[in-house]
Amino acid sequence: MNGTFPENAPHHDGSEWYVPEQAPALGDRVSVFVRTGPEVSTVHVRSTPDGEPRFEGAEVDRVVGGETGGQTSREVWWRAEVEVRNPLTRYRFLLDRPGGPVWLTAAGVVGHDVPDATDFRLVADAPPPGWAQDAVIYQIFPDRFARSAAADDRELPDWAIRCDWDTPVVPHGPQTPCQFYGGDLDGVAARLDHVADLGADTVYLTPIFPARSNHRYDATGFDHVDPLLGGDAALHRLAGAVHARGWRLIGDLTTNHTGAAHPWFTAAVSDVDSPERGMFYFDPDSGDYESWCGVTSLPKLNWRSAELRRRFAAIAARWLEQVDGWRVDVANMTGRRGADDYAHEVARLMLGAVRGARPDALLVAEHAHDSTGDLDAGGWQGTMNYAGFLRPVWTWLRADSLGLAHFLGVPGAVPARTGAAAVATMRAFAARISWRSLTHSWTLLGSHDTPRIRTVVGDRERQAVAAGLLFTLPGTPMVFAGDEIGLTGINGEGSRTPYPWHRPERWDAAMLDRYRDLIALRRRHPALRRGGLRWLRADDDLLVFVRETAAERLLVAARRAPGAALRPPAGAEPIFGGGPFDGDGPSFGVWRLATGRAM
Repeated sequence: MNGTFPENAPHHDGSEWYVPEQAPALGDRVSVFVRTGPEVSTVHVRSTPDGEPRFEGAEVDRVVGGETGGQTSREVWWRAEVEVRNPLTRYRFLLDRPGGPVWLTAAGVVGHDVPDATDFRLVADAPPPGWAQDAVIYQIFPDRFARSAAADDRELPDWAIRCDWDTPVVPHGPQTPCQFYGGDLDGVAARLDHVADLGADTVYLTPIFPARSNHRYDATGFDHVDPLLGGDAALHRLAGAVHARGWRLIGDLTTNHTGAAHPWFTAAVSDVDSPERGMFYFDPDSGDYESWCGVTSLPKLNWRSAELRRRFAAIAARWLEQVDGWRVDVANMTGRRGADDYAHEVARLMLGAVRGARPDALLVAEHAHDSTGDLDAGGWQGTMNYAGFLRPVWTWLRADSLGLAHFLGVPGAVPARTGAAAVATMRAFAARISWRSLTHSWTLLGSHDTPRIRTVVGDRERQAVAAGLLFTLPGTPMVFAGDEIGLTGINGEGSRTPYPWHRPERWDAAMLDRYRDLIALRRRHPALRRGGLRWLRADDDLLVFVRETAAERLLVAARRAPGAALRPPAGAEPIFGGGPFDGDGPSFGVWRLATGRAM
């Protein structure tokens, strides 16, 4: 990443242009394509069936001439075969060119031997549902999105502090989980036109089961929907309204812990011989129990228990008549405690239960740091991509003055990094998972657990650049309700602001228009949903990349600050925004490139 446009740098990724068979089965021989310049004389593909390296020669499939017809502007496409011998098949390319052979892995071209961790991957288990890669997710925190008329008549539990819709959110302290605004599922259903106008087509709800907090991650049961949200009937109405539009509804399931008032836990505490006792961790001497990060209201589940596995599999399957999949809370800690590590077993169990009930359902894991070791293992179909997307985008676009106390748990402020550092981070994480997992992971700029993106970047212009990246880089974009109108918040709790339906003067109408336009752009162009990715430039203040299929190539440029003007490729047709090549910044633009020439 030296700031220049590489001419025909060797490239391969897992998109369908390079791997036409996107759902291989064990025993298949899959064609894989690699694109090089004419200086490459031979290509071999190396796979490791059953752990032993195997090399097979590639053949030239086609040569594409450049716009000028010059030798150096030609693309040479090589074709090789890879046997899908194992559920996870790794492969890389060995390229002979002047100066000596080089490896091409998902991390890029290197002239020295590297471990297999960044090899390209073919995954042989059944793929995620086809709709997921095209989806735009809209995240809703139910208590804060919208109230129905029935909310006024509900009696509040003893833990709740009733708040008016305009009551400021308390971002820290004992009141924070108890502030109750009364948003409910019928309120969500009444506002689906807003989601439709935005262009999203999948609604993700944070937990809807009974609990003793407004966030409901301390569930007191999984058998019914919280009556404070309208109960089972309200979920039925909302699911019907969502599905009538041809959309999907995603639920939120907590597999790492329950609430301390959950009947499973109260039974475990009251009877040491109960079947529930083995579903939690108790010290045999003191009787103390393990909890999530020491929060005693969240006792940790022990996935050694066969009874727990049976019950959770039934829960995951049961609700799929209403919801179309699950986002799994604290998936990174689920099944892990000391010497115990059942994480992959739990993920496979959950996926089996989900697929058994709904083959078209989705299972996505929350994982706030390095999720790469938990994907492509026959379980979670994707993750919330905090590490490989949100964090690098924040570091590149953060405001010059930002008073956040930590960087999503990392001590110290959000670091200010160059575009090259941001892209290096993205590539480092993407190189360690399959293309399938990358494109089915949720890209996001913020969530109910983070500061708002407007607070992080400081102004509309930089948020517009961040949104541009959200909807043009690989992954399934997720919008936290309120980001599209520029709401702010200093932390996760402070970001759970009631949606100001009755205060339109607080809306950033220009930002709402930008989100609408970007989502519409993504829908119009398959390359932004299913195309490959080639990085072309990563300077301090400028990022340039191409999303491409056999039918279209789109050039995307994002600039965080004004800089030197550049010349876009000849024949590039602007189709969205503009300004990065003129040196304007912050700015974001997309151009269509001719498909029959090198770039």
